[in-house]
Amino acid sequence: MTAGGDGLDDRVPFLARLEGGERQALLALGTPMTYAPRQALLREHEPSAHVLLLLTGWTKVTAAAPNGYEALLALRGPGDIVGEFAALTSKPRSAHVTALEEVRAVAVEPARFTEFLRSAPQVSMTLLALVSDRTRAADRRRLEFASMTVRERFASLLLELARGFGQRTADGVELQVPLSKQELAGSVGASREMVQRLLKELRDRDAVVTGRRALVVRRPDVLRRIAGGGP
Repeated sequence: MTAGGDGLDDRVPFLARLEGGERQALLALGTPMTYAPRQALLREHEPSAHVLLLLTGWTKVTAAAPNGYEALLALRGPGDIVGEFAALTSKPRSAHVTALEEVRAVAVEPARFTEFLRSAPQVSMTLLALVSDRTRAADRRRLEFASMTVRERFASLLLELARGFGQRTADGVELQVPLSKQELAGSVGASREMVQRLLKELRDRDAVVTGRRALVVRRPDVLRRIAGGGP
C-alpha cells in the first residue's frame, strides 16, 4: 500500500527515510540490545523506558481488548521505530511489541530521543511523515475490511503479507514473517478455529501450503478472487 500524494510507501521504515548522517547520529545515542524469539520488547500499559530502533528481525505489535482478545495491529521489522509515542507523550505504552524471531535493536532513552528531535527538525518532520503514512494506511485498511466478510479479509491479508513479506520459492511465495494461526486470526478479527477452516479450504484449492511455521502462497489468483468477493 502506498501513501497518497507524494508520500512514501507506509512500509518504508523510519531509518531508511533518514540521511546517512542523521541515522548514524541517532543510533549513536543508544545501547545495542538483542531479543530472543517470542520475547517482549515493550509491554502494553507500562511507562516508557526507551525508544527502540530495530536493526534486524521482525516483531508483532498487539493490543488486548477488555475481553482478553488480542488484536494484531502491525508488523515492524528492520529499520522501524517502536515506542516513540510513549516517549513523546510521557504516557504508558499503548501496545505490546514481541519478537517473532531474534531481533537486534538500539534502545534510546526518551530524554535523549526528544532532545535529538529538538536539535534535528528535519528528523522530526520525517517521523511526523511516517506517522501520517501509517495512519492513512491503517484508516484505509479499516475501511476496506469493514465491507468484507472474514473469508475476504483473510484472503486479502495473505495477499498483503505475500507482497510485503514474501520470498519467491519453487513452491510459490513463502511468507518470511512467522505468524501463528492465533496471530493471523487477530489480524482479521476472527477466531483461531475460523482461520483453521479457511486454511483448510485454501489448501483444498491448492491456493496455499502450510507447515509447522511456514505458509506458502501458491495461487494468488484464487486469493484475489476471494478477496474481491468471488467464489
